[in-house]
Amino acid sequence: MASIGTLIGPVVSLRNYKARIVANLLNVNLAITPDFEMGKDNKTPEFLAKFPLGKVPVFDGANDFSLTDSSAIAYYVAMKSSDSAELLGRTDEERAEILQFAFFAEADYSPAQGGALYPALGYMPFVKPAVQAAEQQLLRFIGVLNTVLLDRTFLVGERVTMADIIVTCGLTMAFTHFLTAADRKEFRNVTRYFKTMIAQPAFKSVIGDFKFCETRAAPAAPAKKEKKKVEQPKKAEKKVEKKVEEEEEPKPAPKPKSMLDSLPPTSMPLDSWKRFYSNNETKPDAMEWLWKNFDADGYSFWKVEYKYNDELAMRFMTNNLISGFFNRLERARKYAFGCLLTLGEDNDNQIWGYFIVRGKVIPEEVTDAADFESFEWTAADHTDAKTKAEIEDCFAWEGPSLPRECYDGKVLQFLCACKWDVRAAFAMLRKTLKWRAGQAIDEIVFHGEPQLHMHTMESGLAVACTRDRLDNPVFVIRVRANIARERSIAAIKRFLC
Repeated sequence: MASIGTLIGPVVSLRNYKARIVANLLNVNLAITPDFEMGKDNKTPEFLAKFPLGKVPVFDGANDFSLTDSSAIAYYVAMKSSDSAELLGRTDEERAEILQFAFFAEADYSPAQGGALYPALGYMPFVKPAVQAAEQQLLRFIGVLNTVLLDRTFLVGERVTMADIIVTCGLTMAFTHFLTAADRKEFRNVTRYFKTMIAQPAFKSVIGDFKFCETRAAPAAPAKKEKKKVEQPKKAEKKVEKKVEEEEEPKPAPKPKSMLDSLPPTSMPLDSWKRFYSNNETKPDAMEWLWKNFDADGYSFWKVEYKYNDELAMRFMTNNLISGFFNRLERARKYAFGCLLTLGEDNDNQIWGYFIVRGKVIPEEVTDAADFESFEWTAADHTDAKTKAEIEDCFAWEGPSLPRECYDGKVLQFLCACKWDVRAAFAMLRKTLKWRAGQAIDEIVFHGEPQLHMHTMESGLAVACTRDRLDNPVFVIRVRANIARERSIAAIKRFLC
């Protein structure tokens, strides 16, 4: 039988095993590359011209047909045989279940295994919290598989399928470097399943004699650097050194931390405006002070509008978006004052406001914020009557010139009102308590958090990795797995506000 193509990559590899096991089961002629050198052969110009990702294994077939994913290659090899129905599933239900376990192995199990073991094997930097979280996630996935295999010999049906091949190959790394004898005893169903699989002739001819883990892999301790003994110079030599130092040119003045620090002095310190704004009525007192003391040469006004208002939903979520943006403007706290308002109703609202910025251009301290590009910044002429009225109403959170009714706002001033004014601090406390009562925060803490965590744990959206000093569980949220459109408005409002 002619070869269907060549499987290129190192032969000792859990990803390489998949297609070769399939070929053995179905008697498909598949060429391999036993002399392949990882890090060398996959870096040649010829290889990268055909497989730009540079990863292995890859499949090189006839008529310039090629594949780069190990599971896709295994499926293709199976499809080249007329006897693949049992391996790929005979019914729609079997085929769907096989894909379910294949996706579980690739999308959930494999990343957790890599995060737990790659640092210990030297493939990734060792970051202890990340490794601990990955280990907990890996053990959780193995535990899930252990439950599934409680009353099953094979994952799908009563014969080996593609699901068994993909999952077993994925488990080889854990059984080699992670699961000790005690672990194998705890996860006895997975252990029994794995031993059954690797004993199959088609598996054994590829994987060979398997050696189970005795001691869990751990990162090598960093080598201690030998301290070099520095000979102390004689007293006479010290005197010479001092004379040389005195003759050296004076050190240059330290560079300013920000380009804005090198601007000419301004007649209006920004902190003075922030303090006056915090301790006085906005209209007319604070605004009269601003127009009287504003330094047009040292500052500029900017109108700020969110570019994607059509994507905004609940108003409290819009307000949280503004808070996140302000948190990422920490570097600008000395050079900017701004007010962004949430205008409109639920499912029909917008973000709008004005900023005072040091200098005539938007500084790097502002543009460096991660979501700066999500906002439209337009230079504003404060001498224009209409613009001046908008600035006053924006800073006051009310007035006829606002585009729509104001729901709430945030002020980027980075000066806490309670530092100067007890009344302002009391007003802030009152507003906070009103928000807690309106959003039922105490009810969420008492009832909602356990319910939320159980749901996220069961759905794989989060994992409990440790406990804090008060013995409360600490959860690591898998952000990429949380999709906003899959959450109801009620759930988002209850748990994420």
